[in-house]
Amino acid sequence: MASRLGYGSTMYQSSNSAKTLRFQALLAAWLCLLCTACSVSTITLSGEYPAPLARKLPLTIGVYYPDELRNYAYVEIDDNSGKDQYIIQSGESQVQLFNTVLPALFQNVVLLDSLDQASQHSNIDAVFVPNIEEFQLGLPSKTKLKVYEIWLKYNMRLSKTNGDYIADWVMTAYGKSPDESFQSVDAGVKDAATVAMRDLAASFTLGFTSVPGVSDWLRENNYIP
Repeated sequence: MASRLGYGSTMYQSSNSAKTLRFQALLAAWLCLLCTACSVSTITLSGEYPAPLARKLPLTIGVYYPDELRNYAYVEIDDNSGKDQYIIQSGESQVQLFNTVLPALFQNVVLLDSLDQASQHSNIDAVFVPNIEEFQLGLPSKTKLKVYEIWLKYNMRLSKTNGDYIADWVMTAYGKSPDESFQSVDAGVKDAATVAMRDLAASFTLGFTSVPGVSDWLRENNYIP
């Protein structure tokens, strides 16, 4: 009888051990899946953009930032897993950039919550709407170059307060980090983005009056000689 009880106790303990091992294996697998799902890194761009030195145009410009620009986020996909690797949120930095550049170029700037608001301001000369169309990211781990790179493509639109078209044009900007001495991808991407946006600020400021459609409208209304 003692022998039977001893055998039964061993079988019971063996069964418990098997269940414990299965539970630990399932727990480890679940934790792995959780870590994989949470491995995506979010990088929020920000930066300081000095106001460009420019001769102000005698214009009051209404500016409307679409939700697509305010909330813009770029997703970098991992080549091996096909899953999200980085989410780069740049909407806030885009708005910050234009809020610095526009007041340096125009006499007055009026922020609009909607395009319909433009008609409610009798002093607004034109409405400016920027939008980002494309965002490309070059990571050293993928390009095999010793820099982080960012390339941006924007669509700019200038219209009258009644919605009539004045001009629609595309602008690109490029930025790269000095080298790969950064200790993190976060720092490298932010540095490249700051360079790209400063490039955009310079190009926009210097080239605005030369944009086809814009230059004609400015001369027709005697805003420039």
